[in-house]
Amino acid sequence: MLPVSTRATNTWSNWGGTASCTPERIIAPQSTDELAAAVREAADRGRTVKPVGAGHSFSEVAVAPDVQIAMSGFAGVRHVDREAGRVTLGAGTHLHQIPDILEPLGLAMTNLGDVDRQTVSGATATGTHGTGVAFGGISTQIRGVTLVDGTGTVRTVAEDDPDLAAAALGLGALGVLTEITLQCVDAFAIEAVEAPGDAEETFAGFLDAVASTDHYEFYWFPHTTRVLTKSNTRLPADTPASGPGSVRRYIDDELLSNKFFGALCALSARVPGVVPTINQVSGRALSARTYTDRSDRIFISDRGVRFREMEYALPLEAVPDALRELRAMIDRRRHRVSFPVEVRAAAADDLMLSTAAGRTSGYIAVHRYHRDDTGSARDYFRDVEQIMVAHGGRPHWGKMHTRDADYLRGVYPRFDEFLEVRGRFDPERTFANPYLTTTLGA
Repeated sequence: MLPVSTRATNTWSNWGGTASCTPERIIAPQSTDELAAAVREAADRGRTVKPVGAGHSFSEVAVAPDVQIAMSGFAGVRHVDREAGRVTLGAGTHLHQIPDILEPLGLAMTNLGDVDRQTVSGATATGTHGTGVAFGGISTQIRGVTLVDGTGTVRTVAEDDPDLAAAALGLGALGVLTEITLQCVDAFAIEAVEAPGDAEETFAGFLDAVASTDHYEFYWFPHTTRVLTKSNTRLPADTPASGPGSVRRYIDDELLSNKFFGALCALSARVPGVVPTINQVSGRALSARTYTDRSDRIFISDRGVRFREMEYALPLEAVPDALRELRAMIDRRRHRVSFPVEVRAAAADDLMLSTAAGRTSGYIAVHRYHRDDTGSARDYFRDVEQIMVAHGGRPHWGKMHTRDADYLRGVYPRFDEFLEVRGRFDPERTFANPYLTTTLGA
């Protein structure tokens, strides 16, 4: 049975406004059988299919110019193995829904990024990660998936199947995932210590900081010498919540970090010359705070100000020099950047297209306010990308970049191995779109 199909009348756009399309058809299957039938029909007619989750990628990885698959019918718990600490979820489950699913089980996700609006399939397909040199990205928590491949065949890729190293982070190029089994850990709390610091001292001490802290990151404010560091330490789950009260948290996280910051970004977009002064004021206003809470409540930040983002993974030891080059480039090119630069780290893993494949990695993420002058923002991202590429950087698949298959083959040792798996899972390229054609080469 085919799912209900409707002709699209509105243009789809991602959260950051960096990608859009008007699909020919929108399909919302409610079962794996319906999804498989829809994929078979599309393949028979030579049409392409792309699933879309929350639209939180900044790249064009989810653009569906032909048939767009809505994943709302694939959400919630499918199976729990409490003894093994594993939970199987519908692939359309949003990350922000998972902690409340896991809490009654006494479980938690091993690590998270700082945004949780994505679906679990979208986040893992694009290599979403958090920080911590002992912890991999979210895709490394996958122990099995069920998907519909390019012929409409339902496949289960289990933990012992070598193809899982491709399917766990597959860019949507292998099929439409319907279920994902995650390896969880016992629930835990985190103590977060935030502190202002000096940029050069923080750059120089980055390698020591990530080596000695469970989860470490910092934000550098361009045009200033100021940073904000965040050091997270894992604690037992029964550690009581503590720290600033609800009023202080609201002031810090909502009024200052979102509403006031959003107003400053809007002013900066209209009058770029004020950016250095605003950043200087913001840098000096940073204050230290320490707080403890359930792990996901520490990992996740509310991002109310829309932006555009580019992020590259570098060999960990290259991060300090790359940051100095970035700082010098901003000054030399006279860019006006209101958003802070975010710096994180992750453990090496063995997934074929993971940005941390085979090497412990540092991540440098740069942002521009979504209403900044398009030409100025484009020039900034171009100049940043030149620095990252010079260090053998790997672009985050869900964020802005201009790399193609020729470049990516040179920085991913298992690139051609992934293409071989793709050839078996999607021989007719039913899941192709312009982004995948550029990044994968065919």
